[in-house]
Amino acid sequence: MRMLTAALAIIATCLLGVPGAVPGAQAAPKKDFSVCWSIYAGWMPWGYMQDSGILKKWADKYGLSIKAVQINDYVESINQYTAGQYDGCAMTNMDALSIPAGGGVDSTALIVGDYSNGNDGVILKGQGKSALKDIVGQKVNLVEFSVSHYLLARALQSIGKSERDVTVVNTSDADMVAAYQTPDVTSVVTWNPLLSTIAATPNANEVFNSSEVPGEILDLMVVNTQTLKDNPDFGKALTGAWYEMMRLMQSKTPEGKAALEAMAKASGTDLKGYEAQLSTTAMFYDPKKAVAFTKGDTLSKTMTFVANFLFDHGILGQGAPSADFVGIAYPGGKTTGDTGNLKLRYDPTYMEMAAEKQL
Repeated sequence: MRMLTAALAIIATCLLGVPGAVPGAQAAPKKDFSVCWSIYAGWMPWGYMQDSGILKKWADKYGLSIKAVQINDYVESINQYTAGQYDGCAMTNMDALSIPAGGGVDSTALIVGDYSNGNDGVILKGQGKSALKDIVGQKVNLVEFSVSHYLLARALQSIGKSERDVTVVNTSDADMVAAYQTPDVTSVVTWNPLLSTIAATPNANEVFNSSEVPGEILDLMVVNTQTLKDNPDFGKALTGAWYEMMRLMQSKTPEGKAALEAMAKASGTDLKGYEAQLSTTAMFYDPKKAVAFTKGDTLSKTMTFVANFLFDHGILGQGAPSADFVGIAYPGGKTTGDTGNLKLRYDPTYMEMAAEKQL
């Protein structure tokens, strides 16, 4: 689901030759928009907003047409956005930096929806394998160059170790649960719902999870910067719909329960299972909290960690000379990376409008 490969990062860079992928190519004001999303606890609201009419309601308010389209392959959704086929896409902060931004497509994090707060974890198999230090010398199965890979790097760093102390085995998320059942696999890093499935098996020990690096694995709605600049009502409609959905999810009403049940079913689980996933997802239900997080001091530090990880693994854009290759802009005029190549922007403007009830 939330994954990336080096080859796809290069493909994204090559997409600069595709019409619509070049920043500014979507410069004309327009009325019809589409965003894409894939299955993940924090992104299920996009599907419900589409199906329930909430998104249409907000699009109508601004005289627009907006569709939220589900794409089963997460990476493909980002590639299609990068190629200009969609105006926005639900993705992680790491993938936003590596694929569209690294590929030269100026993109804006319109909505900071949540961060993983236990949804991603490291599991060791076997009695006596109950501490992270026991991972040293093991083969670790994970989706290479994904947020799982990033989490492993941060976990090892926390005990003074590095990837040199383990052997990474690239394993598809589709094969992860089955792989774990084999005797050769003794350590995995993955995300929910796979994580909870594996953790429920005998002798499975979760020794590190994303709650220990809070705020580092972010789930965003990323939109084309030029499109947003030329069509601010697009940003208003998306953000207004999102926070109406957040209120519904927290409402403890029959309508709210029905929405949660629908999202649970769409994600392949039941209400209890979906609520368990949400419990390890730090949702920013309140736009004020999302704004405060985006304006906080930790975001730039996190993105520096992410940029270094991507560069060290050769996936920060084709031919990136350093971890500073892509410039990132934050509220208040702060930047990291190359200010001459600003391609990823955290802009809380529309979330602030939601917080101040100006949408």
